[in-house]
Amino acid sequence: MTAESLRSVTVERIGPGLFSATNARGGTITFSTGSGEGFTPVELLLAAIGGCSAADVEVATSRHAEPDVFSVDVRGHKVQDEGGGNLMTDLEVAFTVGFPEGEGGDRARAILPRAVKTSHDKLCTVSRTVEAGAPVVTKVVG
Repeated sequence: MTAESLRSVTVERIGPGLFSATNARGGTITFSTGSGEGFTPVELLLAAIGGCSAADVEVATSRHAEPDVFSVDVRGHKVQDEGGGNLMTDLEVAFTVGFPEGEGGDRARAILPRAVKTSHDKLCTVSRTVEAGAPVVTKVVG
């Protein structure tokens, strides 16, 4: 592992049931435990899966044509396993993408299925990590 491969965020509590995540570049996003309109951590996971694949597919297809429609619906079920632990199952990523008529749009439409498959099979770090089941180590440091 190198400093170049490291990715990190810092999560801080900013109020009751309200948190802020800050990345190494200074960007922030707030989320909540589900009260109000804020995203929950599970919804952020779904957004990360969809966003990762969307970015891969957008790069591959938009070099040929700017999409008329580009939407990714990500869903799954939050359930409890036999031991009573929470997890997500039946995750699904559905792309709705449309391109204008013409040669560029035809090329983009032609590569869309391959771009989605390549994102899933090789490129999307988020969904590949979820599918691989990477271990998560937790600890208390202070």
